[in-house]
Amino acid sequence: MSKVFQTAVRSNVRREKRYAAIDRLAGEGDRTSLEVLVRTGGLHGEFRRYALDALGDCNASDALADLAGETALEPSLRRRADELE
Repeated sequence: MSKVFQTAVRSNVRREKRYAAIDRLAGEGDRTSLEVLVRTGGLHGEFRRYALDALGDCNASDALADLAGETALEPSLRRRADELE
């Protein structure tokens, strides 16, 4: 994965830099990395939700539909994906 993705998932990176990394992934249209962030169970929920919202901003309706139907995700993330779709 890219250095930007690694910045988003590393726990020893400041919160602001992690949010900026997610913004950069969205700006680059890296829907795959954003989807992986949403699916990453060990990642704090705030970053998973932020990545999910970034997918909505990228008009990633296919990824959002997949996430909305993903039973392994927390119900709140599935509902939000459905709303954004």
